[in-house]
Amino acid sequence: MEQLHTVPTISGGIRPRAQLRPVHYTVSNGRTLNFAVAVPGRQVASAALLLSHGTAREQLPLELEPQVDGTLLLTATVPLRHRDAHEPPNRGPALGTGIWRLAVLITTVDGQTHRTRVAAPAPPELSDGPTLPHSPSPTSGAWFRPVRSVDGFALLKVRSPRPHAELTSFDLRWDRVTVHGRLIGSAPSEASGTVEAVVRRGNQKSVTTRPEWQSDRFTFDVPLDRMAGGTARTWDMYLRLGRTRLRIARQLTDVRHPRQVYRTPFRIVALDNGSLLRVHAHLTAAGALSVSCAELVPAPRSTEEVA
Repeated sequence: MEQLHTVPTISGGIRPRAQLRPVHYTVSNGRTLNFAVAVPGRQVASAALLLSHGTAREQLPLELEPQVDGTLLLTATVPLRHRDAHEPPNRGPALGTGIWRLAVLITTVDGQTHRTRVAAPAPPELSDGPTLPHSPSPTSGAWFRPVRSVDGFALLKVRSPRPHAELTSFDLRWDRVTVHGRLIGSAPSEASGTVEAVVRRGNQKSVTTRPEWQSDRFTFDVPLDRMAGGTARTWDMYLRLGRTRLRIARQLTDVRHPRQVYRTPFRIVALDNGSLLRVHAHLTAAGALSVSCAELVPAPRSTEEVA
């Protein structure tokens, strides 16, 4: 596939462009850029990493770290954020959606500045370990992913956060299940809506509840009193915003198999009406929140009803 998408060499004496191959180039934790490149260090006064996309430019200073072999390691560890994301500013650059090119600017002791493109590092080995090689930013949901061009240069692909309902945690108590989450990809002023629980199979029965909102964060108690039944049912949890229905799920993570990692116990829940339910709030293989419940002891009939 790499050969199919590589531009063939054209004869005619075209000189190859100068380039530096990075010692390290990754984005960790979904938002932290880690960059290092080695250069001869005798004439270097300062250096910077230039990110460019169209007419946009972002320049990041590089630290100069002398090595025992006489070379100089130029390094940077910088947090990234998306230009359109609603998050507090940090000391790193704000990048817009698109493909960003990388170049190293080296200023020598005589005051001259040289610009050199950055070659793509060797592709990482495929792994089926517990974590994914790339993950979204845990603060905004934006994607910052190192990629390579067809002619072998290093690039940074940036994608804006997509609207979704992020599950942050849920509390298993003896009388309720409380869910906490965040609305990602929307302005805090747009945070509103209702929670909808839908039976996964059967008659597609659904029940709704209204969460409590604090800016873009929501909290609600699972309406177990209206989800109970004689047989066990599995309910999928959604956040409804007008005509849009977002699945409540844990997506801002690099965990490859959420269902195997975020394991939760079954719990016997006693409702206010006196009934006992066997409840299992858990994550699916895709990280979505589901609640299984079955009625163990029905609510006792009142004396007025018996009379």
